[in-house]
Amino acid sequence: MNQDYIKADSWSIIEEGFDPESVKSSESLFSIGNGAMGQRANFEENYTGETFQGSYIAGIYYPDKTKVGWWKNGYPKYFAKVLNAPNWIGIDIEINDENLDLNACKEVKNFRRELNMKEGWYNRSFEATLKNGTEIAVNVRRFLSLDLDETGIINYEITPLNKDAKIVYKPYIDAGVTNEDANWDEKFWEILDVKRTGNEAFVTAQTFKTHFKVTTFMQNSILVNGKNGNISPSNIKTGADKIQFSYDVIIAKGQSSSIQKIGGYTVSLNHDNTISAAEGVIKTALAKGYDKLLEEQITAWAKIWEMSDITIDGDVKAQQGIRFNIFQLNQTYLGKDSRLNIGPKGFTGEKYGGSTYWDTEAYCIPFYMATKDQQVARNLLTYRYNQLDKAIENAKDNLGFKNGAALYPMVTMNGEECHNEWEITHEEIHRNGAIAFAIFNYYRFTGDYSYIPEKGLEVLIGIARFWHQRANFSKDKNQFVILGVTGPNEYENNVNNNFYTNYIAKWCIDYAYEQIQKVSLEYPSDHKRIIEKVKLSDTELQDWKKVSGNMYFPKSEELGIYLQQDGFLDKELVLVKDLDKSQRPINQKWSWDRILRSPYIKQADVLQGFYFFEDHFSTEELKRNFEFYEAFTVHESSLSPCVHSIQAAKLDKMDMAYTFYLRTSRLDLDDYNKEVEEGCHITSMAGTWMSIVEGFGGMRVKDDSLHFSPKIPKEWSGYSFKINFRNQILKVAVNHDDTQLTLEGSKQLTVFVNGKAVLVEPNSLVTV
Repeated sequence: MNQDYIKADSWSIIEEGFDPESVKSSESLFSIGNGAMGQRANFEENYTGETFQGSYIAGIYYPDKTKVGWWKNGYPKYFAKVLNAPNWIGIDIEINDENLDLNACKEVKNFRRELNMKEGWYNRSFEATLKNGTEIAVNVRRFLSLDLDETGIINYEITPLNKDAKIVYKPYIDAGVTNEDANWDEKFWEILDVKRTGNEAFVTAQTFKTHFKVTTFMQNSILVNGKNGNISPSNIKTGADKIQFSYDVIIAKGQSSSIQKIGGYTVSLNHDNTISAAEGVIKTALAKGYDKLLEEQITAWAKIWEMSDITIDGDVKAQQGIRFNIFQLNQTYLGKDSRLNIGPKGFTGEKYGGSTYWDTEAYCIPFYMATKDQQVARNLLTYRYNQLDKAIENAKDNLGFKNGAALYPMVTMNGEECHNEWEITHEEIHRNGAIAFAIFNYYRFTGDYSYIPEKGLEVLIGIARFWHQRANFSKDKNQFVILGVTGPNEYENNVNNNFYTNYIAKWCIDYAYEQIQKVSLEYPSDHKRIIEKVKLSDTELQDWKKVSGNMYFPKSEELGIYLQQDGFLDKELVLVKDLDKSQRPINQKWSWDRILRSPYIKQADVLQGFYFFEDHFSTEELKRNFEFYEAFTVHESSLSPCVHSIQAAKLDKMDMAYTFYLRTSRLDLDDYNKEVEEGCHITSMAGTWMSIVEGFGGMRVKDDSLHFSPKIPKEWSGYSFKINFRNQILKVAVNHDDTQLTLEGSKQLTVFVNGKAVLVEPNSLVTV
């Protein structure tokens, strides 16, 4: 049974009733972020129950020494940790001489959390009876400003219900934090300075090894019945890594008091003097005030939703699911800084480390291209270009490759490989292909070719060189093969001739070759510069073509399918539907040896190739491969349901497409994989967007034009989405009778609906 305590609501994530068993899951689901920082939905007040404390700052990491039982040559020396940052949200509460702790109260009732996705704030309210008999009502609102993205704001309000109360607010900032997933229990932060001025406090710390400097700050104001009480601290405790103020307030029964706390981080990535920067942030926030900051937050989120929202009529859970995914993606990355990327857990947890996987290129870039200005996607491509030298170094030092061959890391913060599982680090090399595909996909969608001669061609050449050297000629097959790999299906390691890997390797070489020819004709000066820089010869190019033109692809003529890898049909082919449900998920029930010998597939593998290169295959080929492989797929990767939903929709398997859509959109809300307490699956959330736009909407880009083949689940009465296609914003609305198109802008646009050309004039409605 998946969790089902989240209430259905089209714009909010809501939990009602206090259940200690759900606290860690809710800390993930109600997480907030603004692209520069984020935090789990931990309680501000002390909580002695099970909790996973976590606040995170974009771009700040620690190179935790790799920990393995048996060291092998080529292992990365470290595993990059997304650091648990100093805690700025803490507010210990004392009421009539007793500490507020929901784990110790006599009674907690009317507990409610709400993550308002439309307006970008998190609210928690409850009534509690303390052991001393005092009854209180509490309402707490918190948000991280999108406009002042170094700033968070908390309004913590308390109302005594049955007697007068002495309330002591004890706000603090604390740099004495640790990571849940530290390999060696090392301390990651070195404290440099602890200081205060009036109602403001600052703790400055820097990371060991990487020397990122961070000033964590707070400013506190005490309000009585909504008015500033101008109350100064009655006590101040300063420790080596923590500073805490105490504010005393006497409140009559039925009246309210609150603390408004401004906090956040200024970092050396952006400031030379982080303390003076923090003082400036506080000054700006105070000048605006809580109400103005909240108003600006609502306005900023309205602007995001104006472009990125997807509406679904008649299915509240489906609507809630897609908005949760879109909301979390925008909380994680807004495209302002090309030094940043999209971590798999975003700001919701520490698992997986690193800030970049192949998920960014394969799943996230389509979402950001279509819902924001194209510069955002270009920044993501530039991120990889800036790390090309590290990718070349990785291939040279760890795999012995030469001549500028580039292997991009599986996991990275700064371009260096920092994933410490051998079968992933050195075998799951298909990630190189996703990076090349993203360059192709960016040009296909935006029409902006300039990136390729400016930067992208160098990346394509490095990747093509890698595939040329990674393949070897098999005399037995009289073809080129790629041995010892892990495909997208991580339930298979060290296999030979994974279809997807071989196919994308061939495509990468061919695409790089084509772009070299195109650049030589259309951008001769860039061509000359690049060829001289990388020392590329015609002889080498011909050697590439020998590999791509004679690549081996395993297949079964009898079944009419491509084989996931050599020997796949030698397995005991028991279908997933015949697998005892008590054995699921197999990654939590079975040994790794048993998984590797099984036919079970973690996520789309052969079908990932059919997704990327759909126009290379017939619909009949897709149908045969889909029906064979989906039956063995356990979907225990967050990246799995979206691809299957898109392909099921193309094949008119609408019930299946809808089921997969619900699974991808509510993966975390319903905790399908029973791990949401570790954090949400941020990068796969872009796949949810794809499931609607590319799946049900059937959107494709062909010959510089948008094509749609709209379909609609029977559970819905309608849905709509917007696409920013080459700086023209097209709205597509689908119901059971027709498809409606409207265009914002000044130029007309021709699109294709079910193969028929449709001319859409600006600011007019076309019904098909």
